[in-house]
Amino acid sequence: MGVNRKRDRLLIVLDDYSKTPKYMQLVNTIAHAIEDGRLVVGDKLPSVNRLLIEHDISRDTVVRAYDLLKKEQVIESVPGKGYYVKVKPGKKRPRILLLFNKLSGHKKLIYDAFSETLGDGATINFYIYNNDFKLFKNIISNCLHEDYTHFVLISHFLEGGEHALNVIRTIPPEKLIILDKKMDGIEGEFATIYQDFERDIYHALTELKDNLSRYQRLKLIFPDYTYHPSSIKDGFFKFCAEYAFSNTLVSDIRKDAIQKGDAFINLMEDDLVTLIKRAKADTLQVGRDIGIISYNETPLKEILLDGITTISTDFGVLGRKAAECIRDGNGGHMANPFHIQLRNSL
Repeated sequence: MGVNRKRDRLLIVLDDYSKTPKYMQLVNTIAHAIEDGRLVVGDKLPSVNRLLIEHDISRDTVVRAYDLLKKEQVIESVPGKGYYVKVKPGKKRPRILLLFNKLSGHKKLIYDAFSETLGDGATINFYIYNNDFKLFKNIISNCLHEDYTHFVLISHFLEGGEHALNVIRTIPPEKLIILDKKMDGIEGEFATIYQDFERDIYHALTELKDNLSRYQRLKLIFPDYTYHPSSIKDGFFKFCAEYAFSNTLVSDIRKDAIQKGDAFINLMEDDLVTLIKRAKADTLQVGRDIGIISYNETPLKEILLDGITTISTDFGVLGRKAAECIRDGNGGHMANPFHIQLRNSL
């Protein structure tokens, strides 16, 4: 075995703010050091004890990282001596910055499909910016000079979103994959898998037209302070005008009157909970006295009140297509499938 000629060049930084597990951060750091030539075949890796002391991590974290690298046959262990670089990976693994606006059930579906499709052969550094434009900008600015092969972004903001395009333009387009919301004004060949918000809600309501005709008023719950695109409202109003539905935009379901004959479309999970509570308090039966259509399919909505009708993009497909762009070198602009689940709430 070789001596540890380059050990001091293995800089290990574990980010407490990253959503990527620390064992995977350690795997990624070592794999990239080997790919970049900072570690070569025969170099000895830091011991388990050294890593857990220097980086305040558990033994299980280090062992899990080393076991995964052994499984990939990148490193080997020599009893009584330690861990050594075995081979240089034949192909450089993708290193991906994955940046989501928030954590939620459907965002987890995107992440799970994305990471499962890529498998262990890719490095994913996962961050959440909580719809905060300044945090979004800082994360991208800090990561631009790192060796990322891809930047995969969902861009939704409560404030400051009008400046997002300027930040995104700093990313080389060949490294850029935009998810969920289509963005105009970016030059170059980049990939995007997007929802067509105006078209999707228009076609969904058109398909549900016969069910909606049992109600006197159609109400879209669209808060004044939201990250949801205004094109949802455009599709809603287009449908109501074309099919002569009486309609109202509700900014705060906590204050708006709820009457028999109302059919509601909600975007936010909190608004769905408030709507159901108020209906129960007023002894209004969902699916008979009032109707509910909820954005974004989740397992809970399948059983809540014997089933909540949902209109939803396919989040699993969204994550899988994003991963395929990286794995297969695909690009282009792709609209994501949109589905309706008709249940008892309508």
